[in-house]
Amino acid sequence: MADSVATGLADENETENEDNEREKRLFGGVKKTEKQAAASDLTETLGFYERKAKCKERKSNVSDLSLVRFISAELTRGYFLEHNEAKYTERRERVYTCLRIPKELEKLMMFGFFLCLDVFLYVFTLLPLRVLLALIRLLTLPCCGLSGSRILQPAQVCDVLKGFIMVLCYFMMHYVDYSMMYHLIRGQSVIKLYIIYNMLEVADRLFSSFGQDILDALYWTATEPKERKRAHIGVIPHFFMAVLYVFLHAILIMVQATTLNVAFNSHNKSLLTIMMSNNFVEIKGSVFKKFEKNNLFQMSNSDIKERFTNYTLLLIVCLRNMEQFSWNPDHLWVLFPDVCMVIASEIAVDVVKHAFITKFNDITADVYSEYRASLAFDLVSSRQKNAYTDYSDSVSRRMGFIPLPLALLLIRVVTSSVKIQGSLSIVCVVLFYLGMITLKVLNSIVLLGKSCMYVKEANMEEKLFQNPPSAAPSRVSSRAHRTKHTREPPGEPAEEDMSASVTTQPTQRDECPAPQIPTSESDQFLTTPDESEEKSLIQDDTELKHRAPKKDLLEIDRFTICGNRID
Repeated sequence: MADSVATGLADENETENEDNEREKRLFGGVKKTEKQAAASDLTETLGFYERKAKCKERKSNVSDLSLVRFISAELTRGYFLEHNEAKYTERRERVYTCLRIPKELEKLMMFGFFLCLDVFLYVFTLLPLRVLLALIRLLTLPCCGLSGSRILQPAQVCDVLKGFIMVLCYFMMHYVDYSMMYHLIRGQSVIKLYIIYNMLEVADRLFSSFGQDILDALYWTATEPKERKRAHIGVIPHFFMAVLYVFLHAILIMVQATTLNVAFNSHNKSLLTIMMSNNFVEIKGSVFKKFEKNNLFQMSNSDIKERFTNYTLLLIVCLRNMEQFSWNPDHLWVLFPDVCMVIASEIAVDVVKHAFITKFNDITADVYSEYRASLAFDLVSSRQKNAYTDYSDSVSRRMGFIPLPLALLLIRVVTSSVKIQGSLSIVCVVLFYLGMITLKVLNSIVLLGKSCMYVKEANMEEKLFQNPPSAAPSRVSSRAHRTKHTREPPGEPAEEDMSASVTTQPTQRDECPAPQIPTSESDQFLTTPDESEEKSLIQDDTELKHRAPKKDLLEIDRFTICGNRID
């Protein structure tokens, strides 16, 4: 009985436990279903209702995107340039620089043109007088005796050589028939003439680059101190080389003038148009290159020389045409439009070329005043007591303008075009010569005054009284320079009066120092060293590698820098 009661109680407990578990499961299921229902409600709210709201917004936005609203937005939208002020300020300055370029460039071109005119007139006016004075000194030498160690001064020797070169080449030019050359060129096709003209331009630049070296070699060979060791082939071979150069260069310029004359006289003017378009091709070859200030200075000098040469060629063409029409003034007005067209195209090409070169290379317009001051420095320094070159030779080196061939051609054309007969013609020639001398003197005075002003504005007065560095031509002098670094170079004291006249004559020093030519210090190490000096030269070589190149405009001539040497 007791066992049955115990088993009954156990069964009841088990049933109660099962009921409790069943209730817990049901309660847990109800909770899960509630949670799932809540989660489903939440999901439905986040998904469906939000999608609904988005659809409503899209419908409202689509209704707002009308054509009128788009046009009104385009018409009323704005922006603020002041947010990028530096960029737009730089663009404005570039525009102002391009607008200033024509004025500054033409100032430089005008100054350079009158420099070339001064050198060109010197050949016709003062050079014959200087040669005459030198010859009178030679003729009166037995009567007066030797007043110094030299028979003639170096400048007089150079003048006599120039005079002899001009006389010999003038007689040689008489064997060249201008009329035959004209008809030979006129019989060629337009394309051939265009190619010939371009080849002549290149040949003219090459002749100019090598011709000045030939003339400088002749002048130095003739005036070098005799006590030095002879290291040249002699004065006479150099003289004949110079005569041959001037003659060939004059013939080349004559062919250029003849080709231009054929272009002027052609019926359809097609050749003249092609030759003018060649100037605009120059823009393509120059504008898109990288230029520095020194390269631009070279190109500016080249443009000055080219402009002066073209004006002289136009003068020769007009003289030849006026001779063919018996000096009829009406024919001059026929040539006048073509002449103006050539000049205008030349000026336009130079302005556009320089404007875009300065724009692409971030060069300011003030650089042309520096170029003008550098050219003015050459003129002023040639009037100093310690001048080491004539001004005409300085302009030739700086611009590549050699006046002798061009002057020779002009003399040849004028003498063949103008016939001098009677005493009245001789009086007219004398008056014309006096007028040229007057023009030369007035031009020189004005240029000298302007040059002094430009040099003073550029603060270059101190450089006028600095002696050029001396180059040691022999091994002995180069060794002495390397061993004696503390030795001061010979020259005038620093306390020299700054108000020295620029018109004083150069004085000859008692001693004969090394030739004073502007060269770099690296030229002192061009001699072959001995074995005992190799170590010191290696150290000097390492120092030269770290040495910065010269950037002074006064050390740059027409054919110095490798980049854009000819263009």
